[in-house]
Amino acid sequence: MSTFPHGFLWGSATAAAQIEGAGSDDGKGDSIWDAFARVPGAIANGDTPAVAVDHYRRMPADVALMRELGLDAYRFSVSWARVRPDDGEVNPAGLDFYSRLVDELLEADILPWLTLYHWDLPQSLEARGGWANRDTAARFRDYAVIVHEALGDRVTHWTTFNEPLCSSLIGYAGGEHAPGRSEPRAGLAALHHQHLAHGLATRALRERGAQQLGITLNLTNAVPADPSDPADLDAARRLDAIWNRAFLEPLVLGRYPVDFLDDVRDHDFASLILDGDLETIAQPIDFLGVNHYHDDQVSGRPLPEGTPPGLRPTDYATGNPFVGSEHLTFPTRNLPRTAMGWEINPDGLRHLLVRLGREYPTLPPLYVTENGSAWDDVVEPDGSINDVERERYMLDHVDAVAQAIAEGADVRGYFVWSLLDNFEWAWGYDKRFGIVRVDYDTQQRTIKRSGHAFRALIASQRASIQ
Repeated sequence: MSTFPHGFLWGSATAAAQIEGAGSDDGKGDSIWDAFARVPGAIANGDTPAVAVDHYRRMPADVALMRELGLDAYRFSVSWARVRPDDGEVNPAGLDFYSRLVDELLEADILPWLTLYHWDLPQSLEARGGWANRDTAARFRDYAVIVHEALGDRVTHWTTFNEPLCSSLIGYAGGEHAPGRSEPRAGLAALHHQHLAHGLATRALRERGAQQLGITLNLTNAVPADPSDPADLDAARRLDAIWNRAFLEPLVLGRYPVDFLDDVRDHDFASLILDGDLETIAQPIDFLGVNHYHDDQVSGRPLPEGTPPGLRPTDYATGNPFVGSEHLTFPTRNLPRTAMGWEINPDGLRHLLVRLGREYPTLPPLYVTENGSAWDDVVEPDGSINDVERERYMLDHVDAVAQAIAEGADVRGYFVWSLLDNFEWAWGYDKRFGIVRVDYDTQQRTIKRSGHAFRALIASQRASIQ
């Protein structure tokens, strides 16, 4: 393995809705994922996040696991529905949980890396239109200030949104994520309003002294199936516009891509953008989180008859096309795949990180805030989990990050997804991403082979710079 620069952060990540459980305890209200899980057929096996992996009660022991793994940083999210469940009174018990978590992390010498929104909007706000309602952006700013007032004396790194593409287009237009709406116009409104919420919150937290502010985007490489076919080249352009540039460019350049605006003109997206919005959205940020699991090969032509379809560029293989991806097809490439059906191509991560620095020279430092893989883990007779595939995926992608840095990409950290097996959104508990196994019947935690490998990697990197 390559040697990474001094100060490079090694961490792992989770999301509140996926691990905390305690779905109605201590004043927590419903989030849109609690409500979505009650819709018949929305979640595999009828699973719900009500218990998840019981992190709410087991948090001190989970932090001890992080220390055992040698993590420099832990990226977690705050549940808006736990802190301010009905957009009214603040829930002291909810804030106290995160205060205790931060204290545990600092005691363990682990940097708290806080994400304000990882998809779990209070259901009470969804009842008023959710992210399709412009007012939700102002409500998010108020929530962000509440969390900062409680934790800003100890938390230095603040992420506003995790993967807004998923919580806007896939949740409001694709219907595969909560709240499960299939309304293209609502999806585009959610996209813009989440951008606006990011800008409002960033400005408000900066005024209150927040030190490191950023956002995390899930970015892909849109690969034309046939680089010589104009239809496939245009399909890759369209996917790049809706998946990457419609999120990057308002933040970095203060404008939406012209071709994206043209692609969605039938939905009157431009009328959503009011005077001053883009200036608010383009608040300076101190870092950009990059989540990447796989590339997306795309074509503008129908698949030949009998060809098995590839996965759509979403988390799941079924469901409605989200706005902007209509009439695209996704043929498979001859690459190995994970249990999610996602292709394995570590060089895609290298290419993406280098491209970001080359095409957006004003970008702040990058952090790989999610990268990982799901596998059908097998528990050996001695209780161990010999997940060699996950170990290899992780180490190969870490090596890709090192190559990107060698080519000039300003990458400052790597967070493996995920710390724990957990509630994997619409897949329920069927898919396991953790470097720590959770027995869902007993809640027992077991570090997998991949977790031991990550610990060894961290230790070796520390030793190499001493």
